[in-house]
Amino acid sequence: MKSVYRVLAYLVAFGVAVQAMAIVFAIAGLSKWIEGGGRLDKSVDLGHGHPFTETVGLDVHAVNGTLVIPAIALLLVISSFFAKVPGGIKWAGLVMLLVVVQFGLGVSAAAAPALGALHGLNALMLFIAAIFAALRVGRAAARSATQTREHQATPV
Repeated sequence: MKSVYRVLAYLVAFGVAVQAMAIVFAIAGLSKWIEGGGRLDKSVDLGHGHPFTETVGLDVHAVNGTLVIPAIALLLVISSFFAKVPGGIKWAGLVMLLVVVQFGLGVSAAAAPALGALHGLNALMLFIAAIFAALRVGRAAARSATQTREHQATPV
């Protein structure tokens, strides 16, 4: 179960990296489209239309951020109860909390664009928390192996 916990934590971190790649892909495509004569106004619906190829990055960002990452984070929390990783429940809970905050910031950014900056900062914190959660498994295993060796080397 520790392996499941570790894989899920790394998948959350990978999902955050995909989020960054997808949104930059979309924004770079938008910039190129505008430079090529495209015009962005109310008549262009980037959420449902595809005036340029890179709008797929917006779709990936939306689906990954609202469905995929939250589902993986929920599975991480569930697995944390069975994985017996020291501090694993706490770290999985932190990852889930950051996912919830990230979702809230993402859906609120259109109404208050300054929240977009916090959305980016929170994404970095989520990435780091997910990596730390995954690394706890390796540290716990190393600690356990060291204790086992010490126990076996101790004369009775």
